[in-house]
Amino acid sequence: MSAQLTLLGSGSSGNCAFLETGGTRLLIDAGLSGRQIRQRLLTIGRAPEGLSGILVTHEHSDHVQGLTVLATRLNIPVYCNRLTQEAIERQLATKFDCRIFSTGASFEVGDVSVDTFSVPHDASDPVGFLIRTDAGRIGFLTDLGHATKLVIERVRCANVLVLEANHDLKLLQEDTRRPWSIKQRILSRHGHLSNEAAAEVALQIVTADLRQLYLGHLSGDCNRPELAHRVVSTSLHGVGANHVHVEVARQDVPCATLSL
Repeated sequence: MSAQLTLLGSGSSGNCAFLETGGTRLLIDAGLSGRQIRQRLLTIGRAPEGLSGILVTHEHSDHVQGLTVLATRLNIPVYCNRLTQEAIERQLATKFDCRIFSTGASFEVGDVSVDTFSVPHDASDPVGFLIRTDAGRIGFLTDLGHATKLVIERVRCANVLVLEANHDLKLLQEDTRRPWSIKQRILSRHGHLSNEAAAEVALQIVTADLRQLYLGHLSGDCNRPELAHRVVSTSLHGVGANHVHVEVARQDVPCATLSL
């Protein structure tokens, strides 16, 4: 049975992906506005009313800003851990129908199985996902300061991986609008991956089974799609991993739907 993945948008201003299998329709994060999520789903002939649930990695606004409109008005269950629930309900001043998982545990939504694991990021209890479908396995590593051995182990079996490539080091260092304290946060081990760090993670993860690598969560002013793509694809080609298709996700438009 096939599965379809559409990255509705990914960048430092908002992140949201849509996964559809034979019996399940999920959002992974809801970091675009409710209106934008609806409009982008409509471009692929879908609507939020058909969602089975929303998986949430952590509480930062670029991952949850659409929750209030979608989850509460449409009674869509939110899958998150306890600390993330507390953080988003406090932050958005709204109660959600949360289906709580323990970080490190697995759970099922319809015909989809979701493995969860801890990632190093400056949030309450941030997680990554490995989503198992009959058609293949999809990993999500959207926000992390570095990749631990656990992270590498949990996503190494992925056929498709969404991996953060947040910033170009030179552009970040030259940025005059950000105070040094913010730059330190981004560069910390609980911040965000640079293009070079993303390439190193990709080299540790890549196997013959990895077919599609999406580079996501790019900074709008401290990165460029062509820079991220060149750094990561060059590293993969250097080890002979020419079978992996590298694609940079966009903030403003969805990626083409991928069929597994």
